Amino acid sequence: MNRFRNFGLFVALAALWGTAFVAISAGLRHFPPVLFAALRYDVAGVIMLVYAVYAVDRWRPRGRDEWAVVTVGAVLLIAAYHAFLFVGQQNTTAAAAAILVSLSPVLTTGFARALMPSDALSAVGVVGVLLGLVGVVVIAQPDPSNLFSEDVIAKLLIFCAAASFALGGVLTRRFDSDLPIETMEAWSMIGGALLMHVVSLAIREPIDPSAWTHPEALGALAYLAIVASAIGFLLYFDLLERLGAVEINMVSYVAPVFAAVVGWLYLGEVVDATTFVGFGLIAVGFVIVKRRALREELVHLGRWRE
Repeated sequence: MNRFRNFGLFVALAALWGTAFVAISAGLRHFPPVLFAALRYDVAGVIMLVYAVYAVDRWRPRGRDEWAVVTVGAVLLIAAYHAFLFVGQQNTTAAAAAILVSLSPVLTTGFARALMPSDALSAVGVVGVLLGLVGVVVIAQPDPSNLFSEDVIAKLLIFCAAASFALGGVLTRRFDSDLPIETMEAWSMIGGALLMHVVSLAIREPIDPSAWTHPEALGALAYLAIVASAIGFLLYFDLLERLGAVEINMVSYVAPVFAAVVGWLYLGEVVDATTFVGFGLIAVGFVIVKRRALREELVHLGRWRE
């Protein structure tokens, strides 16, 4: 019964996070990108902090290491990741953005091997990382005669988002901290939102006053802040404890399916064959990089069935 429950929650999380990319594209019709991302985490951060106060013993970081973890989370996992993602997604489809972000688990392994001497990357693992990067190039389809086209720049920005998230995930592991993940996420969201507000003000993003009353704009913001972020992370915390990091990473490879289908239905976005090929290369790269962990999960699943 637990397996069926976990499967249902896994699919629900993939649906929430996949359709979040569609909500981003819809909201970007009305809000400037960095401000839109900041507003999302203004709301989500407060909700997560209230949940942390309710659910865990320590709702506030203590000591230098715990605040350092929150700082890394605020700068890389929230601010840099979402600023790059929202700016880039102005000029590409929701599905392409979701697929490029799915490179994060592969990049996480690459950064971990580079920054943590104990995690030496094998030759086969290097092949997996390189295959994932080739997938990015296939999706971006750079034209040598026009390397700075809007579409290519947009996809490179989303690649930077995935790299920021991966680097942030690795750096948080370097600190000796027992800070509950709920507390870390809540304070990182609040800090990241503040940073993005500063950036938005610094670059003087223009905003159409009608956005504050437009149903699509407000609906996209509410969906991202409450459904995709607050509810999505609650599902993530639950599944992380039940499934572990390897299985939960597979959400990144199911979410693009929901992004593609809903993006087509709601936004009329069409995903070309080249994007699917790039997705396949990224997915194969993930399997190669995580081959040992995936093998262990399959063995565990086989024992459970027996």
